[in-house]
Amino acid sequence: MNQDLRRKLNRITDILWAGGVTNPVTYIEQISYLIYLKLLDEEESSRELKARLLGGKVNGNGELLFPKQAERYRWSKWRFKSGTELRDFVRDHVFPYMASLVKEEPQIAEYFRDAVLEITDPNVLKQVVDEIDGIDFAKLGTDVKGDIFEYLLTHLGQSALNGQFRTPRQIRTMMVEMVDPDLGDTIYDPACGTGGFLIDAVEYILAKYSTEPQEVPIYGIEWLERKARQMGLLGKNEDIDKIPPQRRREIIKAINETVPTLQTYRKGPGEKIPDWELLERSIYGIDVSRQMMRIAMMNLVLHGIRKANVKRANTLSDMGGLTEDDLNRRYKVILSNPPFAGVLPKESIRKDLPTNSKKSELLFLGVMMEALAPGGRCAVVVPEGLLFGSTRAHVELRRKLVEDYDLLAVVSLPAGVFKPYAGVKTGVLVFRRPPAGSKKDKRSKHKEKVWFYEVRADGFDPDKIQGGGRPETPERNDIPDLLAKWSEYKASGFKNPPGVEAGTLLDPGSEEPRCWWAAIKTIAENHYNLAAGRYKPQIAEKAPDEDPAELIRETLAIEHEIAEGLEKLLKEIESP
Repeated sequence: MNQDLRRKLNRITDILWAGGVTNPVTYIEQISYLIYLKLLDEEESSRELKARLLGGKVNGNGELLFPKQAERYRWSKWRFKSGTELRDFVRDHVFPYMASLVKEEPQIAEYFRDAVLEITDPNVLKQVVDEIDGIDFAKLGTDVKGDIFEYLLTHLGQSALNGQFRTPRQIRTMMVEMVDPDLGDTIYDPACGTGGFLIDAVEYILAKYSTEPQEVPIYGIEWLERKARQMGLLGKNEDIDKIPPQRRREIIKAINETVPTLQTYRKGPGEKIPDWELLERSIYGIDVSRQMMRIAMMNLVLHGIRKANVKRANTLSDMGGLTEDDLNRRYKVILSNPPFAGVLPKESIRKDLPTNSKKSELLFLGVMMEALAPGGRCAVVVPEGLLFGSTRAHVELRRKLVEDYDLLAVVSLPAGVFKPYAGVKTGVLVFRRPPAGSKKDKRSKHKEKVWFYEVRADGFDPDKIQGGGRPETPERNDIPDLLAKWSEYKASGFKNPPGVEAGTLLDPGSEEPRCWWAAIKTIAENHYNLAAGRYKPQIAEKAPDEDPAELIRETLAIEHEIAEGLEKLLKEIESP
């Protein structure tokens, strides 16, 4: 993202701040509304162009998003308004129209359902509209559009709502690599927040299906003519607008055989993906906050994912808006950092979860265990207390995780990983559900092992804060080593975890271990305690180099000095 675009975004947030919209979540939501309206207008222009070139209408139901009677709701039609006319039109007409598209565009309708324009000052709204109007999203690659929103999200810091914190990027990418999502996997975050895990999973898949990234071409007449000439379908001096309609349709058809649509043509990240819609429709996210749901949806849209299944609901509650399909769906990959704080009323908690706790961190882990498909993989951030808590609910849920699932790894994270927004000590659980029809062999289960890795440095300074975040310290980063050892572990079929066994006494002078493993039998004997430190091998103390006789003489001399001192003190006390 270039400096001009960065300055424009800063101006937009400064205008909103000065206009009284100071809550970062609120102003990012308000910016999202307006960006979405601008994007939809640009997409409509693309559809109109394609319709004109093909001599008909192009989208599935044969209608444009803004048919003639609704053209006035397009960004390009109302952006010139000003004052209260602009504010009232957007608030009272544009938003309601978008929310009414339940049958035509259900995702757009869901996005604008109950949307409130909180930019009440007409002058502030006009300034923001003018700034956004100056951004030509059609000419920006998906990576740049994604960068726009990532930059806005830095205004949130790592804080969010109800005990939930934005997960640092380096931790998200670590977790994504450990579960290794692929095209065709259904990917789910039951507390998706801004959608960071979902986007990182998408980008990981795109990287798998890419050659060298190249600039993403824009759609439009100029691109179309250039592409047609490259394919030898159009002469150097021919104008595609002026050739016979039949020939124009043949050219469009030929181009569409090599690219998905004029608008979604990609070259670079993800170019080898044979079915882009398969990827889009495999993304699922739920958040209890409608604001966060909208932010996550816009984040995905700007990263090129327009048909993700993102909705507002309470994942933990019987009355939280989950459908039967939501409850019955199973996912191949789950990635999440759910809220740690919170206790739910017992009567509202879902009855199908493998825990009777009222604590949100236990309930969310139960949700993920239940939602994981056979053979599916999950990586989840949990508070350290969940790993060693001694209540019956804690122990029973850990027992079920260890005995009924394949717990592959417990990663201990540094205490400062969420600074400056939280100092809570956390860990990551990585587990999978055994394939359908398979059961753990009870006779061999105690030969199974759980791998522990202690991340002491994550590539960022744990003590300093600069610009709202921690400065990078690339020389102090255990994550590359963790991922290298994880690859070894995975190559063994998760049978031979790197490191030494729990309880091993290491030779004096040994380097402090970063990873080790414990047998499930050992873990069971420790009430299924999963705290990494519980099983950390110890380093034997180095034997003294001095002569034992000399040490004894020194000890006697010290004792003699102490005795003399005590006798002197006693005389002082007894003297009149």
